[in-house]
Amino acid sequence: MDNLNQDLTSLLRRAGLDNSGGEWGSRILLVAGIVLICYLAVKLFRHLVTPALQRISAQTRTMWDDHLFDDKVLHAACRLIPPVLLYLLLPLAFGDDPSLLKLLHKGCSIYLIVVTIALLNTFLSALYDISNKHETLRDRPLKGIYQMLKLVTVSVGIVLIIGILIDRNATSILAGLGASAAVLMLIFKDSILGLVAGVQLSANDMLRPGDWITMSKYGADGYVIEVTLTTVKVQNFDKTITTIPPYALVSDSFQNWRGMRECGGRRIKRSVFIDARTIRRCTPEETARLRETGYLADTSQEIVNLQALREYLANYLRNCPDVRSDLMLMVRTLQPTSEGVPLEFYCFTRHFEWIPYEAFQSALTDRVLTLLPEFGLQAFQRPAGTDLHERH
Repeated sequence: MDNLNQDLTSLLRRAGLDNSGGEWGSRILLVAGIVLICYLAVKLFRHLVTPALQRISAQTRTMWDDHLFDDKVLHAACRLIPPVLLYLLLPLAFGDDPSLLKLLHKGCSIYLIVVTIALLNTFLSALYDISNKHETLRDRPLKGIYQMLKLVTVSVGIVLIIGILIDRNATSILAGLGASAAVLMLIFKDSILGLVAGVQLSANDMLRPGDWITMSKYGADGYVIEVTLTTVKVQNFDKTITTIPPYALVSDSFQNWRGMRECGGRRIKRSVFIDARTIRRCTPEETARLRETGYLADTSQEIVNLQALREYLANYLRNCPDVRSDLMLMVRTLQPTSEGVPLEFYCFTRHFEWIPYEAFQSALTDRVLTLLPEFGLQAFQRPAGTDLHERH
């Protein structure tokens, strides 16, 4: 450092700038020259080094270097040049005034720490963009982890700045903060819990951005749009936004519908109540008619009309292109109730989105209801006031 200062001093003296007299006129000229050098160095970096690095990164096949050498990161790196040059060159102008030079060096050090923090935060943002475009990492809730790293970076920078201002070592400041650790944990409780919960959510693959989750305790029923250090944002189907603490997703129970998409089928489980008085054995004429219409397979044994309907619906679902025949599929009758005999059809459709799913489910229910008369069955329905009035 001293050799460099001596070389720079001799260079400026040969240029006609001498600070040996300590006059403020020469100091102002020296400061102006130092500022000009910093300005030219920044311009050189922005207009020569930055385009060269970007051209090199553009010629590579990988994409991560394009994010690391984009304008934001390189401009943040460019801000490191002025404080470094000022720290090195200020002794030329204020070498004969140690107290003032020490004060200016403190300012340069603080300036350097601030721009370094900004560079690290920009670098972490670039890493987050890279992870979002990576096939393996794009669905991981990593935003909270990056936010925690930024928070640690800022905290370390603040400790270093305080140490510079009070002329204390950073380790002694951290040791002093140990006595107030309980207060700090209380202040950063949500951040600490959010970090731990984010690591658990990511490690166990419990939640990803874009997942459809249901958490009735918090009124959440929709898609996860963002996972941060302190909140998980869920956009409900009514377009409202529900925010949930990340640690609540770990400590409480929630339903994730991602498995439905991964398996390729969404479940349909619906029942139609059959009037028990209409369930009976089919007559030979009815059996023949059902065979002719294709509702009943060739069989020589007597069959109950509800059984015939179950077999027809099961065969229809197996051959329906909108139903996953390789997944669970059945049509069954449940325990009879006072409202009739429930006929349940259980299958998985290929439609995931809400509107196509509901449209297919409604069409399937309509088909079952319209088929009941063909099998001599009726749906159970409680009598309404108009029904009782018509009977009288």
